[in-house]
Amino acid sequence: MKNKAKLLKSKRNSYSTSKNLLISFRYAFSGIKYTFKNSRNFKIQVLLAFFSLFLGYILQLDVSDYLILLVTIFSVLILEILNTSIESLVDLVIKKKFNNLAKISKDCSAGAVLLASINSVIIGLYLFIPKIKLLFLN
Repeated sequence: MKNKAKLLKSKRNSYSTSKNLLISFRYAFSGIKYTFKNSRNFKIQVLLAFFSLFLGYILQLDVSDYLILLVTIFSVLILEILNTSIESLVDLVIKKKFNNLAKISKDCSAGAVLLASINSVIIGLYLFIPKIKLLFLN
């Protein structure tokens, strides 16, 4: 019963902006948590991000290369969260009925994530291949 009252209160205030900074951070982390729990692709991307960071550590990337790796990882994760948000909003508006404009919206947001992912692979190859070559040449 207490949880139901809390849920109703949060629904009533969902339209407004929080005036409390800590509560704003809680909302943001709630969105990240939701995406992690409900998006298979986000889980895969987080796993690959940790693998890439670990590989960068093993291969001793310099600070600037590590920064490039971090920016690339975050760009993919940010776009995946935006994709999840767009898909949820479209589903809310069309009430899960087929609509060609909704399909275009969802496909375009998924396409943005795909392009960022392809970009991240290219950057990863650029950062890692020279270091891996050095391992085999020595």
